[in-house]
Amino acid sequence: MNIYVGNLAYEITEEDLRKAFEAFGQVESVKIITDKYSGHSKGFGFVEMSDKAEAQSAIEGLNDKELKGRTLNVNEARPRSESRGGRGGYGGGGGGYGGRRRSY
Repeated sequence: MNIYVGNLAYEITEEDLRKAFEAFGQVESVKIITDKYSGHSKGFGFVEMSDKAEAQSAIEGLNDKELKGRTLNVNEARPRSESRGGRGGYGGGGGGYGGRRRSY
């Protein structure tokens, strides 16, 4: 099961996150998402646990708990296509003043 972990303190390492989740069971992988230019944490990441019951226990045990001064937001990760969402029906501009000045 893939688990989303949000509101991470920027100084948290993947090893810190692994230790927190290992209290609930076997951790397959840990990935903190970083900015591709600066390399700094974006404040969220993903933990993968193979046992669904252990993963659910970790979600319940760590959601709304504090880690290094920040209250974690922990839940089952949704597939990327669901979590990114659409444009909400906004069709964009069109028509109207084209931004060119005309002298008369």
